Amino acid sequence: MAVPDTFDAIVLAGGTAQRLDGVSKPDVELAGRRLLDHVLAATAGADRVVVVAPDTVEVPDGVLRTLEDPPHGGPVAGIAAGLAALDGHPARGAAAAPLVLLLSCDVPFAAGAVPRLLEAATSSGRDGACLKDSSGYLQWLVGVYRTAALRARLDTLAPELRGSSVRALTSHLTLAAVPAQGREAADVDTWPDLDALT
Repeated sequence: MAVPDTFDAIVLAGGTAQRLDGVSKPDVELAGRRLLDHVLAATAGADRVVVVAPDTVEVPDGVLRTLEDPPHGGPVAGIAAGLAALDGHPARGAAAAPLVLLLSCDVPFAAGAVPRLLEAATSSGRDGACLKDSSGYLQWLVGVYRTAALRARLDTLAPELRGSSVRALTSHLTLAAVPAQGREAADVDTWPDLDALT
């Protein structure tokens, strides 16, 4: 399976987790590991990784952290903040990786899908690829995007990034749909969701 030599990764972990009683969702544990740590495992192979989360969320050494300003601006504002943080990182100078892996912190089993997403984004000639769950729903926050296409869409939405929907961000992108296998698309939005995965 051919995957690109270089790609960056953004993990969104700054939401309010209202359906989890407002706890820090990235710090919720599943099988003895934080949700964030499960998802960071899916970024193995990325040249640079940035977690969009408040300072209260610990990140491993070598992982960048940023947060949209002001906080709680929604996922699109978080994606923009993540790309800005990658732009400011000295690795490879100012050159951005051609692809960016975009993951939400609440999809703990996404790692298995990442090689297929990278291959689809590279070989399809499209703007990227995202995971499709068993009901046919596209999980835009488990995807790989051409960095230039993502930037162009963010520029189009600016200055209304805060509160913009991911659907609006992706609506004009041509994406390959990669079917999920097993529990790759399972996400944790509620306590029953967590219980179902234990």
